[in-house]
Amino acid sequence: MAEERVVGIDLGTTNSLVAYMEGDRPVVIPGEDGANLVPSIVALDPAGQIIVGNAARKYLIETPERAVYSIKRLMGRGIEDIQDELKLFPFRMADDLAPGEVLRIRLGERTYTPPEISAFILRQLKRNAERYFGAPVSKAVITVPAYFNDAQRQATKDAGRIAGLEVLRL
Repeated sequence: MAEERVVGIDLGTTNSLVAYMEGDRPVVIPGEDGANLVPSIVALDPAGQIIVGNAARKYLIETPERAVYSIKRLMGRGIEDIQDELKLFPFRMADDLAPGEVLRIRLGERTYTPPEISAFILRQLKRNAERYFGAPVSKAVITVPAYFNDAQRQATKDAGRIAGLEVLRL
């Protein structure tokens, strides 16, 4: 049986990537479009399909209410934590959020939590790796900033789990 690969994922605020170790050197796995970096953008197309990366970029300009970026900034935080930042984002929060409740971001007519949106990005990176290896990928190490608190780290682990990944380490 072939050894299961563990991938490393840099879940970035602006761009994300997936890589693996070949011997003692890291190898970045390209996306479907051949680019190593996947923009950390998630959009909902008119048919209700989730789109990630470069393909989602056009929605930021054409229909910003259907696109989300910089989701990493909202991981593990509540509405009371982000009041100053809200004016910087074109996307909207769910209308019925209460203090202490998990954030929900409006994406078109749907709402998603930050871990769910991050999971769309992670799922795309997982697909890129599976296409590259021609085999399933289920284990990952995900980078997080050193300043992330426990709630932010747990939200990142939750995103990995939602994406179908066993997060071995943050």
